[in-house]
Amino acid sequence: MDARARHVLVSAGLAALLVIVIAAARGLPDGSKAQVSPAPAAVPVTTAVATRRPVPVVARGIGTVTPLNAVLVRARIDGQLDRVLFREGQEVTAGDVLARIDPRALQAQLAQSEAQQGRDEAQLANALLDLKRYATLVQQDSIARQQLDTQGALVGQLRATVKLDQALVDNARVQLDYATIRAPVGGRTGKRLVDPGNIVHAADATGIVTINQIDPISVLFTLPEGRLQPVLRAQAAAPGRPLAVQASGRTDPAVLATGTLTLVNNQIDAGTGTFQLRAVFPNAAGALWPGQFVNVRLVLSEVADGLTIPDAAVQRGPDGLFTYVVRPDGSVAPQPIVVDQSEAGRSLVTRGLAGGEHVVVDGQYKLRPGVKVTEAAAG
Repeated sequence: MDARARHVLVSAGLAALLVIVIAAARGLPDGSKAQVSPAPAAVPVTTAVATRRPVPVVARGIGTVTPLNAVLVRARIDGQLDRVLFREGQEVTAGDVLARIDPRALQAQLAQSEAQQGRDEAQLANALLDLKRYATLVQQDSIARQQLDTQGALVGQLRATVKLDQALVDNARVQLDYATIRAPVGGRTGKRLVDPGNIVHAADATGIVTINQIDPISVLFTLPEGRLQPVLRAQAAAPGRPLAVQASGRTDPAVLATGTLTLVNNQIDAGTGTFQLRAVFPNAAGALWPGQFVNVRLVLSEVADGLTIPDAAVQRGPDGLFTYVVRPDGSVAPQPIVVDQSEAGRSLVTRGLAGGEHVVVDGQYKLRPGVKVTEAAAG
């Protein structure tokens, strides 16, 4: 075979090969069956339905339990502490006797003041009789008018003296009453700060005992300043009906007590950007204790038809919050949403969903837009 013939055969072979390649690229049959890549398997996920339900609008903060009233009981007079009549940790009521100071010097002072008052009252009675006699004698022109006037001035002086004596008697009685130290408020006593036999003074800073009123008890807590207007609007919407507040432990989500909001402080802390509130709770069982840290849940209002999804369905991306929505064809698409709050494991969605959508709550890390999904088996 000459060179020309070989060239013709090579050219024909190359042409046939080129036809086969073009046919394969265009999907045309070329006498051999082309291999097709299998479609990717659907990703198993767990989904939930975006549902509408009544949703309470709440504000959450961290607070400290404080006594409703805390009083440091001090001596109001100087003297020796004679007896202590309370036990540490005892429940007392207002007016209960807590301690007594030696009263003997005060009793003597009272007796002296009463004796002086009696003497001056006797002098006043005698001066009044003389004034009456002088008035008769002046009418008979037996004495000078000046003598009657002098006697009248003496009567006035003695009357003032008797009033002063009465004030001294009252003061002595008050001082004697101060020798009996009573509970100014009801509550629980703390550690005894002074033992019997010690000399106590009205100027002592330590006092005798501290009484904390713990039933009812209060909680001081703070909220961000952005919550101030919602709180004020909620109060204005229900005048005369205080807002409900719940307190729970820092580690235990169980509700310890339910009370009412009593104070919204009149200024915002410029350093922290928060404002302070106070709530009062009944505390007969002692579930709350002074100094305890608690989580506070303040109920502002209720959305009658709020759209909610599980918290696990809410994802955070570079452009904000979103959730994966399952479309009718079984594929997923990220849907931007706006969440107002999270309550009891569900997020209140205010924008982005209409209700009834199936959202992915588990398996999102395998997803990307357009991927097919299937419901994962239970467990």
